[in-house]
Amino acid sequence: MTQRTWLLHIRTKADMTQEEVANRADIKRPYYSQIESGVRRPSVQVAKKISEVLEFDWALFFDSQCSEKQQNAHSA
Repeated sequence: MTQRTWLLHIRTKADMTQEEVANRADIKRPYYSQIESGVRRPSVQVAKKISEVLEFDWALFFDSQCSEKQQNAHSA
């Protein structure tokens, strides 16, 4: 898997640390880090929690046909 730079961009734009996102999404920071780095794919439940915290469409985690440009457009 490749790093989810779009997720990093959204988190940075929200001025939040990985720890803050993880705490608000009720997951562990190492797990969030693995999701952001592309090592792990979140469950639908976790994807929804992260997307609520960072305010984007949770389905972006699962859209392999979606380019990073499209993902960034959703986060704007």
